Amino acid sequence: MTDAPEAPPPITPAVAEAARDAHGTNPWRNSDFRKLWVGRLAAVLAIQTQGAALLWQVYDIARRDHPIEQASLYLGLIGLVQFLPLLALTLPAGEMADRLDRKRTVILSILIEGLCAAIFLGLALHGSPPLWSLLATAALFGAARAFLAPASQAFLPMVVGRAALPRAIAAQSIAFQTGSIAAPALAGLIVGVAVPYAYAVALGLFGVGLFCIFTIRTSGKPLRERTPFSPRAMFDAVGVGLRYVWNTKVVLGAISLDLVVVLLAGVALLTPIFARDIFHVGAEGFGILRASFGLGALLMAGWLARFPIVRRGGAWMFGAVALFGLSALTFGVSGWGAMEFGWTDLAWVAGVALFLAGAADMISVNIRQTLIQLATPDEMRGRVSSVSMLFIGASNELGEFYTGFAVRILGPIGAALFGGSAAVASVGLWSWLFPGLRKADRLS
Repeated sequence: MTDAPEAPPPITPAVAEAARDAHGTNPWRNSDFRKLWVGRLAAVLAIQTQGAALLWQVYDIARRDHPIEQASLYLGLIGLVQFLPLLALTLPAGEMADRLDRKRTVILSILIEGLCAAIFLGLALHGSPPLWSLLATAALFGAARAFLAPASQAFLPMVVGRAALPRAIAAQSIAFQTGSIAAPALAGLIVGVAVPYAYAVALGLFGVGLFCIFTIRTSGKPLRERTPFSPRAMFDAVGVGLRYVWNTKVVLGAISLDLVVVLLAGVALLTPIFARDIFHVGAEGFGILRASFGLGALLMAGWLARFPIVRRGGAWMFGAVALFGLSALTFGVSGWGAMEFGWTDLAWVAGVALFLAGAADMISVNIRQTLIQLATPDEMRGRVSSVSMLFIGASNELGEFYTGFAVRILGPIGAALFGGSAAVASVGLWSWLFPGLRKADRLS
């Protein structure tokens, strides 16, 4: 039996900095970035495939005994059980990302996510597992994400350097959106055959992502001098990160705008309800609806990688958020037409609305991430990224819980219409609250 391969020796900071300078603004000339990109793509494919399968499985199980409004609450619980560990762990995880090796943290986090995929697979092979077991595994997955997000975001500038960062963020977004397109569509087709197959695919993809990150040579050790761990020092460091975000209004405005809009107008949770009970298009249609959002985002990410936004960043961001809200409204109107008049062929309108929402979201994400990374010194990136990811986690996972609750009160159509209207209104409010964000210009 052969020994396991050893990790490649890390590149020293001086050599890494010289290499980044040589690569200039093109991150693709950097072999470590290419590995990071493929690793991210594989991990996102795994996460999205697993997430789409879990949404469909939970909703399908819940609908056997409950009406639409009550079954939607179980979908909301998926978001809630993932948000609670994010809430508890993300800020300490950001402080750890500024103290410990970021690459090793990413590797350990992906290992735990792979373990969750294996558990989901075992539960799916059971046939109809109890919902509590799926929710418990989702909570463990949320804990792993709490450590993965700040470490991976803070690791990217170490790999590519400042000059290539805007294009690297756009390229990483392409990886994310490619996974967001392919995985839900693939999961929809696979789930139509058997749910366990989707979890098996996710498990294999986590393995690919782990291998890619493992072979990156750039050191993940932060520039900040490592200090002995103590709870008081950790809380003090977290407090420094929170104060930095609060005092840097451009960063605070960008993060909080994303929180409010995605929290209120996130339509991803509504796709299994619309597909199964409004448009009656089944698991395959669910996969197509989920993929429409990612397709719009992918095409926009490709455009931004080739033609990045470098001026009037604030105006572009607010315009994109307004388009996102209008697209959510259109999604709700298409469902209303199907429910009131039986126009189930309006499913294509819902798909177009999700496509536009994905494109708009990509513009907002690209500008927000670029603003945050450029405005943050390296020794603060882990903590600032953790605050950003906590807000994003709140908007995504807590947004799923909110949407499930809103469906219980307003119904699926009312939840979509209310969320889209609130997103459009937030554009005007945030423009007034954060004039510096609205006037933000250069993104380089």
